[in-house]
Amino acid sequence: MKGFDDEFKNIVDYILEITLRIWEGKQPELCHRYYSEDCPVYTLAGYTQGAEEVTQNTIHTQNGFPDRTLHADNIIWGGNDTDGFHTSHLINTAMTNLGPSDFGEPTGRHAQFQVIAHCVVRENRIVEEWLVRDNFSLCKQLGFDPLERAKELATQPLTDQSKFTSWLTSEFRRVAGSEQNAPIDGDHSARGAELARQIRYLWNVGELNEISSLYASDAVVHASARPDLKGLAEIREFFEAMRGALPDCRLSVDYVCENSMAVGEHVALRWTIAGHHLGATLWGPATRAPVLILGESHYRLHNGRIVEEWLVFDELSVMTQVERARIAAQS
Repeated sequence: MKGFDDEFKNIVDYILEITLRIWEGKQPELCHRYYSEDCPVYTLAGYTQGAEEVTQNTIHTQNGFPDRTLHADNIIWGGNDTDGFHTSHLINTAMTNLGPSDFGEPTGRHAQFQVIAHCVVRENRIVEEWLVRDNFSLCKQLGFDPLERAKELATQPLTDQSKFTSWLTSEFRRVAGSEQNAPIDGDHSARGAELARQIRYLWNVGELNEISSLYASDAVVHASARPDLKGLAEIREFFEAMRGALPDCRLSVDYVCENSMAVGEHVALRWTIAGHHLGATLWGPATRAPVLILGESHYRLHNGRIVEEWLVFDELSVMTQVERARIAAQS
């Protein structure tokens, strides 16, 4: 690969190796080698920029969860070594809270949950990253009440995170104004593009009868913050609840790729949702809060239909957005 160290066989090998070295190998200083000095990392919990901030965040997490492991369930990728690779890394992470963390003093509890890291990689370095993590499940497994945690986070000022608030605002405007028939960005086949268009139509138009043509009758969706959704009825209930809470939502398909390290037909979709909390199906009474959801899905297909999906987003941060609006309305 042009511009990469000779030791890496391909982009999948690169992602697997640097993840192993940084995390299981306890070498957070390698973030300076494998992240660019101005690399932005987008999450709903906050915004960081540059290898030094990535390094410090990694050290902080390792101190709180020193036995953390990151198992790669799949890496789906696109791009090339000239324009840059895109890698969608589905991670099953397990760890024990043995030190101070963002949640407070150590609880001694074990947690296991899903993460997807979408990276743009050029010349041996990650130059941009979107990180989605099931913080709701982490919070609950550590013994905390996610709603109370969201209320606590909502009281914390964002004045020292001007880049984060600017990003949230600009992303909300971008997605809310996105065109239903916008071109599908990514490295994909006609089938991948069609799947992306179907997902976008399902969210934006709200035609939930499309679920039966998109998903197999026995499909399973591993969705953040909730038990697995099994079969069309449970999948439909999920979409009804999400659209009930955000009836004006718009979904932007931000990148699609299909080259998978797993056997079979797999597609990765990075997506963003913008809408207003106008319904009480999720997150309590309606607040009219503008809500931004950064998410990513991995799909396994058979005979043109989704038979399994891994759908990851940070619902704890979504709840925090809602609770911040609720506090503002009461003040």
